[in-house]
Amino acid sequence: MAFDLFSAKGTPLEQQRFTWRDMVGKPISKLDDDALTRVRIILMNGIEIEALRFQHIAQRMSRDLRQSLARTRRTEQHQATMVNWLIGPDHSPLETTIAYEQVAIEVTAAVAQAEPDPYIAQAYRFGLLEDFDHLYRYAALLDRMEGKDANNILQSYTDILPGRPTVEEHRSPIDDLREPYDRSKAAPITRLHALTITGAEFQTHDYYMNIGPQFSDPVARQLYAEIASIEEQHVTQYGSLLDPQETLLEQWLLHEATEVYNYYSCVEQETNPRVKAIWERFLDYELGHFHHVAELFRQHEKRDPAELFQAPLPEPIRFASQRDFVRQVLAQEIDLRANGTQFVNKSQESQASIDYRAHINADGSPSESVAAGYIWSPGTELNRKVTVAV
Repeated sequence: MAFDLFSAKGTPLEQQRFTWRDMVGKPISKLDDDALTRVRIILMNGIEIEALRFQHIAQRMSRDLRQSLARTRRTEQHQATMVNWLIGPDHSPLETTIAYEQVAIEVTAAVAQAEPDPYIAQAYRFGLLEDFDHLYRYAALLDRMEGKDANNILQSYTDILPGRPTVEEHRSPIDDLREPYDRSKAAPITRLHALTITGAEFQTHDYYMNIGPQFSDPVARQLYAEIASIEEQHVTQYGSLLDPQETLLEQWLLHEATEVYNYYSCVEQETNPRVKAIWERFLDYELGHFHHVAELFRQHEKRDPAELFQAPLPEPIRFASQRDFVRQVLAQEIDLRANGTQFVNKSQESQASIDYRAHINADGSPSESVAAGYIWSPGTELNRKVTVAV
């Protein structure tokens, strides 16, 4: 169903209010709720945190916009809290990590298939295979540290298999930069996709940087450090897809449209009625933000915001298992590497990345150590050993 940004007015900014009890409600159930509900929750927290991050940076660059940014940002803060607090204490940090990687795989795969720009779609597929391998490494860690099967979190939507090996993902910083889209030519969905995946990956990076030091196991601590470094590479890749020629207000308007688009996608597919009500409320809130910023765009840039969105919003992000697509990409593109902004065969990888990887892995690779001898099958290694012993 088409969704018109300009005809749907939403809730005015001055009417957006919260209380603490309203904000911190009942979390979802780790096992009883559908895994795709948790995928949407984690994604939307990432989108909200991206909005907060952008608006804090924008405040440093514009005195005229500071009051509007502060008012909008306070609502974004409380929305992010309400969304993020839906993840309950029945999730261990490692189980939440498994859920984060499921988001990276399924959402990036969905976006890659819907992306009209072939080069940018390739960038999403390139990162997807690396997140796929991260899931496999963390699944091994979950089995070996907590005796838990990662599929209890994944609910059979996502395979647990090696992807492009994490040990081979480390690249020279120059080889993580990509060619940006052209703001004058890119389809609106291309711009919304880039902000969506950048926000999702940034959140994953920050989570690993905060959670990693809390483990006592040395291999776990090193694994989080290793994969956090790759997540920084991914944020570099996806963030560099954005056109740096976009004005500050243009970027802000695109952020608001991205939030609207993602909440719209959630509303269309959510199966938990209580959570769906939150998506509907925040869709209205973000429409209010969008129209507030659209008016600022008219006032300060003397431009019509409709020039950025000349048609209704595209079809929603498809929240579903992308297993067949991921397997196809795995079979066809696992040996792709980067050389500058281009994707090349393994044999053409830049020497700078080869040298960087050799040094950073000189003392060994945590991702290789944690998965040594590990092959996922239903249950856990402990259960299989007990069965064999009996």
